[in-house]
Amino acid sequence: MDSKLKSVYEAQDFKRVGHELIELLADYLKDTAEEKIPVMKWSEPSEQFEFWKKFTENSSDPLELFKNLIDRSIHLHHPKYMGHQLCPPAPISALISLLGELVNNGMAIYEMGPAATAIEKVIIELIARKIGYDENGDGYITSGGTIGNLTAMLAARQNAVKSDIWEEGLNENLGVMVSSEAHYSVDRALRIMGFGSKGIIKIPVNEEYSILTDLLETYYQKATEDGIKVIAVVGCAPSTSTGMYDDLQGIASFCKSKNLWFHVDGAHGGGVIFSQKYKHLISGVEHADSVVIDGHKMLMTPALLTFVMFKDKDVSYSTFNQKAQYLWEKNQDEEWFNMARRTIECTKLMMSIKFYAILISYGEEIFDSSVTHLYGLGEEFASKIKLRNDFELALEPDSNIVCFRYKPNGISEEETDKLNSNIRNVILKDGEFYIVQTLLGERVYLRTTLINPMTNSGIFDELLDRIEEIGNKLI
Repeated sequence: MDSKLKSVYEAQDFKRVGHELIELLADYLKDTAEEKIPVMKWSEPSEQFEFWKKFTENSSDPLELFKNLIDRSIHLHHPKYMGHQLCPPAPISALISLLGELVNNGMAIYEMGPAATAIEKVIIELIARKIGYDENGDGYITSGGTIGNLTAMLAARQNAVKSDIWEEGLNENLGVMVSSEAHYSVDRALRIMGFGSKGIIKIPVNEEYSILTDLLETYYQKATEDGIKVIAVVGCAPSTSTGMYDDLQGIASFCKSKNLWFHVDGAHGGGVIFSQKYKHLISGVEHADSVVIDGHKMLMTPALLTFVMFKDKDVSYSTFNQKAQYLWEKNQDEEWFNMARRTIECTKLMMSIKFYAILISYGEEIFDSSVTHLYGLGEEFASKIKLRNDFELALEPDSNIVCFRYKPNGISEEETDKLNSNIRNVILKDGEFYIVQTLLGERVYLRTTLINPMTNSGIFDELLDRIEEIGNKLI
């Protein structure tokens, strides 16, 4: 073997570099918790590209690489990170991710990854029980909510169309009813499946940005008259922009009356199934034919990890009914342990061990603590916003997503939109806080996702003070 190739796998070098990395990451956790470093150091895309281009040409030191990656990344473990819906992972989950990356077992079939496959089954049974499914409930883990929603919609299509789609293709005009506030991944999934714009039937929302269930019948009849066969309704738990939950009980009743597939996109807030205090928000999820829940949002696991759950386990086997003789023998048994029969992925990562490490180390009650605490932060931040005269809360939050804006007296709606967009840009480049913005209707709002349990009341005050300071200067 070439000596350089052999050195790549040298155990002692790995041990040395590994120790250096762990020390670096431990310092990173301490420094972020104590706010000794900013949330991020902003740089323009062109500058970032030029830095890494030069780094590629001039550096061969992995420790230097580690340091620069940390320095030039967004620090989700920082208490002032309140941006996108991506959690600061539990360190134990990151450690076992390292193990998984090095062991590198695939999970297409059992013999490729026996431990991770069995662990996944244990976790799925827990999630099914928390949703409220009986022993017939089942599912698996996949790579993100987008693939999860696509998989669920494929299952809905398979359930509704009795012909052999795999062999004959699709010859019907199908449609799915979704909230106008549904995540773009649902829209994308349906377009990938060939539904087109006409097959994506968007239902208006009420003043709280939840789907108007009273309109489901009207839109269903209109679609039918237009020659579209409606096969499913998607409920948001919650919507991404506002964090508001749909009336899942109402959707479930409608779907039952029309014999339609009921899917719940719980990518962000499905983890509330663990919270004793807030699980009422997802009441009705037990009636869903399929549910998607991201572990990397509310459940402290590194991205990507998504639970795709089915009320009827048989559906998950019929969705991808293909022949792959080199992977498995012809068998009438369901073979839960051969994952490629049911997932889009063939070589699937050992995602199950990320969630499992947290479960084993801290017990399932830690997920209750996490979700309950973060949703409580949403309520606390909203109450602080309401106490400030020049701030406007978009709506009382259901979750840890809070939308608001700075709106001093005497300026128009258009000026308010521009002001808040400019405030957000200043905050982004400052690097002290990380928040985002969204459009509600046609208006610009600042948007926070309170995803870090280290965020506290004092930080809320600091953020609002900073927004007011920037706003006054811009005005």
